[in-house]
Amino acid sequence: MTPAAPAPVAVVTGSARGIGRGIAQRLVARGYAVVVTDVDGPAARRTAEEVGAVAGLAQDVRDEASHAAVAAEAARHGRLAVWVNNAGVGDDGTLVGVSSESVRRLVDVNLLGVLWGMRAALAAFGPEGGDVVNVASASALGPVPGLAVYAATKAAVVSVTTSASIEAPRGVRLHALCPDGVDTAMVAAMDPAGPARAMVHSSGRLLTVDETADAAVALVGSGRVVRTLPTWRAPLIRSGSLLPSRTGPAFRVFELVGRRVMRRHARTRVRPEA
Repeated sequence: MTPAAPAPVAVVTGSARGIGRGIAQRLVARGYAVVVTDVDGPAARRTAEEVGAVAGLAQDVRDEASHAAVAAEAARHGRLAVWVNNAGVGDDGTLVGVSSESVRRLVDVNLLGVLWGMRAALAAFGPEGGDVVNVASASALGPVPGLAVYAATKAAVVSVTTSASIEAPRGVRLHALCPDGVDTAMVAAMDPAGPARAMVHSSGRLLTVDETADAAVALVGSGRVVRTLPTWRAPLIRSGSLLPSRTGPAFRVFELVGRRVMRRHARTRVRPEA
C-alpha cells in the first residue's frame, strides 16, 4: 500500500480565541495540520489541544523573527499550504484622541505583523504554492469616524494584499477578508460612548465569529483577492470616500442607528465571545 501523504500545514496567528480560533477549528476539520499562534502562549497551547491543532506557540507578531520561527515549526509537520494573518488589535479613538502608544501598537500589530507574516509565508511556500489570508476590516474601504488609525492600518493591509497578489509566483494566492463589526471581545472593549462602537453596530447586527471564520476559510484555494462581509456594506462604505467633506450628516445618522442597535444588543446579550 502507498503511504498516505502528510496533511498540508496551516498557520493561524492570533488564534487562541475569537475569529482566529474559529478559523483554526475549520482548517483542522478540513484536514490541515494547524499551528496556532498567539501573544498569549498558554492560551495558544490550550486552544491547540482543544481544537486538535498540531502545535500552539507564543508569538508576538511585531517581532519579524517570530514569523520565521513559526514557519520553521510548520515545516516540522509537513508542507506549508495556508498562512492566515489574523492577529490584530482594535484600539479606538479619533486621530488626535488615541494615545501615541496605541498608534504604535496599531501600526506594529495590524500592519507590520501582517507584512512580516506575508513575507515569511511567501518564503516558506514550496513549488506547490499556497494561500495567504489576511483578516482586514470593512473599515479599510472608507471613512470610519473614531477608527481613523485602525482603519488606516487595515486599508494598508488591503493595499499590500492586492499588490502582492500580482507579484506572487504561480500557485500562490493572496486574499484579504474585510468583515464588518464582529461580535468579539475586541468590539466589546471599545469605548461605549465613542463614535467607533456605534459605527461598528450600524449595519443592524454584529457578524458572528462562525460566519466570519467560514468566510475566511472559504477564500482558501479561490481566486478572490478581496471579500467584504457582508457584501452589501462595501459600496456603502466606499461611497463615503467619494465626498468625505459632505458625509458628516450621514455618519451622524449611522451613529444614531448604531446606538439603537447597541441598546438592543445589550438587552439580548449574555456574554461576549472571547
